[in-house]
Amino acid sequence: MTPDTTGTSGILAGKRILVAGVTMDSSIGFATAKVAQEQGATVLISNFGRALGITRRIAKRLPVEPPVLELDVTDPEHLRRLPDLVREHVDGLDGVVHSIAYGNPETLLGGRFLDGPWEDVAQAVQVSAYSLKSLATACRPLMGAGGSVVGLTFDATVAWPAYDWMGVAKAALESTSRYLARDLGPAGIRCNLVSAGPLRTLAAKAIPGFSDLEEMWGTRAPLGWDNTDQEPTARAVCALLSDFFPATTGEIVHVDGGFHALGA
Repeated sequence: MTPDTTGTSGILAGKRILVAGVTMDSSIGFATAKVAQEQGATVLISNFGRALGITRRIAKRLPVEPPVLELDVTDPEHLRRLPDLVREHVDGLDGVVHSIAYGNPETLLGGRFLDGPWEDVAQAVQVSAYSLKSLATACRPLMGAGGSVVGLTFDATVAWPAYDWMGVAKAALESTSRYLARDLGPAGIRCNLVSAGPLRTLAAKAIPGFSDLEEMWGTRAPLGWDNTDQEPTARAVCALLSDFFPATTGEIVHVDGGFHALGA
């Protein structure tokens, strides 16, 4: 077992957390792993394919270098073996972070809604939404005493410029989270989402017209918005992973400077 070398204080002291989908150190997943460690958690991170090598390199930039697991959430074999891989490092999980999304930017984003082919839409929904269920159920045997699942969304209650089919995928993610909250609640497992404002992550760079969203936040968010600062979002994720929200599930917490609260 990997000992908890991150300290005994903090809101996640003693917690064992898997952050799935960490690629670059500019990602929300990386920021979440960092804050979780600072708050006392033992953290594992995951990725797969060609990005796995990048993840292993950037893992060294965290306060404590975490184990890096190979996990493709669309691969049934990867999901089946996940509990065994986790148990090589910790004896269970208290929290799981779903920091995973993908939509082909050449066919699904940037004003291509009416032309998006089903094959690419199906992939976007599987990777971005269905995988929340896949990850949660794969980790369920590791969360015997209950725990918390937290995913990341971008407000899917309205249609955004350029976001197109990814907006549909995020709407599916938000609905999936509510059904997971219903079905995992009796096992003591909470499922919530954090809806962040636009951040300059690797995923955002792939969205044609992303700068239009950034400009809206810069002028309208009541608290202002720094699109290079992932820490406020990471803190919200860690709060939901902690014991400070013991009776909250099926919820979407907005971390967007208050933008969502305004009509115009």
